[in-house]
Amino acid sequence: MKITTLSIIIPVYNEEKTIHLILNKIKEVKLTNNITKQIIITNDCSSDNTSEAIKSYIEKNTDINIQLFEHSINQGKGAAIRTGIGKASGEIVVIQDADLEYDPNEYNDLLNPFLNANADVVYGSRFIGGNPHRILFFWHTIGNKFLTFLSNALTNLNLTDMETCYKMFKRELIQSIEIKENRFGFEPEITAKIAKIKDVKIYEIGISYYGRTYSEGKKINWKDGFRAIWCILKYNLF
Repeated sequence: MKITTLSIIIPVYNEEKTIHLILNKIKEVKLTNNITKQIIITNDCSSDNTSEAIKSYIEKNTDINIQLFEHSINQGKGAAIRTGIGKASGEIVVIQDADLEYDPNEYNDLLNPFLNANADVVYGSRFIGGNPHRILFFWHTIGNKFLTFLSNALTNLNLTDMETCYKMFKRELIQSIEIKENRFGFEPEITAKIAKIKDVKIYEIGISYYGRTYSEGKKINWKDGFRAIWCILKYNLF
């Protein structure tokens, strides 16, 4: 598959302290085959100075393609991703959190199955491979593995990390899917809907994970876990 542009979707909410750092990392990445980057940021009505930080960064870095879209009310990560996907024009689309938990230097690893195996979707897994993984919450790990297990049982996939942020798609495929979930239910929803596509080619690549604590800005909580269970049942069975 010939790829000229990678569209990088960044949903943002109250990330004034890290948004410039992740943008610097993305800027520094040299993509294989001279693939260019389209960076699409959706600011989900942040209550801090995130919007000003992004605008200042764009003004100072005119050499990279960054597009900023603003939500007038806070809707959630899924809604911000949905806005970004609608604006994507690259052949491939990847989701990137605005914090520093995931490393953009691994974009090329995620791109390999598209270039060499005509993949349709690639998931980055925090639970396989030999890359660094920050040691954090035991029950979060158990929760993630349970949600992945439940999702796999209904999709008949053998993913190891359904809840991963790093999901990469062919643009035509992801833009053809109607995304309804506004918060973290995006992950099980999109997995269920992809699994229903006939002959879809899904790959998984081990990635590093530099997780953060709640005091460092982590937002997902136990309520989102119960919502994820509902979404797995809803989008697979109903």
